[in-house]
Amino acid sequence: MAKMNMLHAINSALDITMAEHPQACIFGEDVGYFGGVFRATSGLQEKYGQHRVFNTPLTEQGIMGFANGLAAFGAPALAEIQFADYIFPAFDQIVNESAKFRYRSGNEFNVGNLTIRTPYGGGIAGGLYHSQSPEAYFAHTPGLKIVVPRNPYQAKGLLRAAIKDDNPVIFFEPKRLYRASTGEVPEQDYSIELGKAEIVSEGTDVTLLAWGAQMEIIEDAAKRASEQGISCEVIDLRSILPWDMETIVNSVTKTGRLIVSHEAPITNGFGAEIAATIQQECFLHLESPILRVCGLDTPYPLALEKEYVPDALKVLAAIKQSVEF
Repeated sequence: MAKMNMLHAINSALDITMAEHPQACIFGEDVGYFGGVFRATSGLQEKYGQHRVFNTPLTEQGIMGFANGLAAFGAPALAEIQFADYIFPAFDQIVNESAKFRYRSGNEFNVGNLTIRTPYGGGIAGGLYHSQSPEAYFAHTPGLKIVVPRNPYQAKGLLRAAIKDDNPVIFFEPKRLYRASTGEVPEQDYSIELGKAEIVSEGTDVTLLAWGAQMEIIEDAAKRASEQGISCEVIDLRSILPWDMETIVNSVTKTGRLIVSHEAPITNGFGAEIAATIQQECFLHLESPILRVCGLDTPYPLALEKEYVPDALKVLAAIKQSVEF
């Protein structure tokens, strides 16, 4: 297997798709010759031509309107929103058009060939307009799928699965890990099933759950906890919508404890949905309250980024609080 960082893995998945489908198109702001602001689409315009990999005007609503139209005609539409923070002008197109296209037509028409890639989260000193994690906004919307990879291997396999899925998929890419996360990735095609969480490491005392860039944080916390005799089961949710309730329920039934961590603000973050559901399903098995270690209920700060983002020490403190309850 080749050694790749997350950007190379994403580029590989896109390359395979473009070769596989003569009608597939990649489009977004600066994705052409420039290769995107993070270079995720580097070399693809040269390989497949300007008619298939091209820049759009600076209008996210327009990008998604075009994407819906292209996907409706059966062509794989690979749209990039340059930063997840910029996705809000396209919110109407995604929530009212992409998500409802199949439903409103009685299954006669669909935009299942639509994949929306966008980098999310902090870690690059991007401040309040380049660091947000908006997954919970879209998780409230039936008709969409939401996927978040944690490393290069997951990124390629999940992106290929998202592209092949029969539903519109929002693929949130943790920008902090674009170049920081490296690993062995098959050069050939492969897919990872959507909607299935992964148990990264098994444990007996407490379940730790996260997704995307927050995974390395909870893995670090689990390692620190193990040094103090606490066994943590670490789970990567991977798919926000649909999310794998069964795997989480089975884990919490075993450990009796759950800690959910995400970068987005704590109030109405997706961790709240998980906590409510697990409380309902596992009430008689819980040994302590479900805890959330999340971002603060403030705009994403530039100078205080390290204080804002949940880190391993905050998660470790929650682990101790849960075990000692």
